[in-house]
Amino acid sequence: MTITSDLPVVDLPALPFERDQFDVNGIAPLFRELRDTQPIVRVRTSAGDEAWLVTRYEEVKTLLNDPRLGRSHPEPEKAARVANAAVLTGPLGTPDKEVAARQRFRRLIGPSFAARRVEKLRGQVQEIVDQLLDDLAASPQPADFHEALSFPLPVLVICQLLGVPTEDRAEFRHYSAGATALDDPAAAKAAWERLVAYMYRLIDIKRAEPGEDVFSDLLAVAEQENLSDDEIARMGAGLLFAGHETTVTRLDLGTLLLLTHPDQREKLQNDLSLVPSAVEEMLRMVAPSTQDVLPRYAHQDITVCGTDVPAGDLILLAFTATNRDPDVFVDPDRFDITRDSDRHIAFGHGPRFCIGSSLARAELQCLFATLLVRFPNLQLAVPPAELEFRDFTLTGGVTSLPVTW
Repeated sequence: MTITSDLPVVDLPALPFERDQFDVNGIAPLFRELRDTQPIVRVRTSAGDEAWLVTRYEEVKTLLNDPRLGRSHPEPEKAARVANAAVLTGPLGTPDKEVAARQRFRRLIGPSFAARRVEKLRGQVQEIVDQLLDDLAASPQPADFHEALSFPLPVLVICQLLGVPTEDRAEFRHYSAGATALDDPAAAKAAWERLVAYMYRLIDIKRAEPGEDVFSDLLAVAEQENLSDDEIARMGAGLLFAGHETTVTRLDLGTLLLLTHPDQREKLQNDLSLVPSAVEEMLRMVAPSTQDVLPRYAHQDITVCGTDVPAGDLILLAFTATNRDPDVFVDPDRFDITRDSDRHIAFGHGPRFCIGSSLARAELQCLFATLLVRFPNLQLAVPPAELEFRDFTLTGGVTSLPVTW
C-alpha cells in the first residue's frame, strides 16, 4: 500500500533530487548525503507517493537478491509509483505468479542474449558502429553525438536482434523515446500503446516470413510453450525499451566521461586493451538521472538497516549512490579506467540481473574501441555546464552532446 506519513509533504526529501549543473559526471549531492547518514529514508516520488529510498551498496545488493521483494503488488491500483510515466514506474504482474513469469521469460528470451549469440552478433554491431561513424565524419561541425550515434546505435542493434524491418526502425525510435516522458503521461502512454500495436504487426510479418531473430524464435515455440500473441508483443516491447533507452544514456555519458577526463582519454588512446575495463568504469560512474532508482515492493514485512518496512510499501534502490559507495570503491568519484570495477551493480544482481548485459557491453566496447581511433581529436563543442540533462524522462541522460573533431 502507499505509505501514509505523519510528516508534512515538505519534510520529506523529494525526487528528483537536484544535481549540480557544473558537475556533469556527478550524482545528486543528496544521494551521497543520505547514503552516509540515512541509508534508508522515506522520500516522496515525483508521482507524489511515499517510498523508502535505500542508498548503500551492501543493502541494495542484498535487497536485489531478496525473495521478499518484487515488482508486483497485491493491490496495483493502490500501489505507490515512482513517476507518472507509461512504463516501469508502477507494479508489474501479480505476487502469486511473478517468480514463475520471470523464470519463464528468462528461459524463453535468455538464449537470444547468451554470450555466445551476442559474440556472433558483435560483427554486426561493429558494422553499425562503423557506418554511424562514417556518417558522423561526413556531417557538418559541430555535430550532435547523441543524434548521430548514441541514439541510433542501440535501436539498430536491438532491431537486428528482434528482426524489425529496416524501414520501420525510425518508427521504433520514436515510440521508445516517447514512452519514457515524465512531463506528458498521456503522450507517454499513447507512445507505449503504439509500440505494442506495432509488435502485433511484426508478429504477422514473422509468422509469414520467419528469420534468425527473437520474434521468429518465440513464434516457433509459441504452441509448445502456450505463448499468446499478446505475451510475445509485450515481451518485444519490453526488450526494445530495455535494450535501447538505457544504453543510449550510457553511450552519451561514457563519451562525456572520456571527453572531460583528458588523462583517462589519453590512456585509452594509447592502449586499446583497456577498453573492457574502461567500459566497466563507465557503467559504474554514469549518473543518467536525478531519480536513477529501481522500484521494488515489499511482499512481506521486512527490516532494512534496523527500519521496519511494512508489506506493500515501495522500496527504491539507488544504483548511482551504491556504485559510488566509498566502502566498496576507493575514491569513488574519480573516473579511472584502470580500476577494477567488477563489483558495480549497474546491471543489477541476483535473479533480476539484466538479461541484456552482454549485448550492452558489446555495443559499448565496439564504440569505444573505435571512436578515438577514428576521431582522435574529438572534443565537446560547448562547455560541459551548458549541457542539458533529460530529467523530464525516466531514463535521463543528455538532450544533446555537441562535438567537433
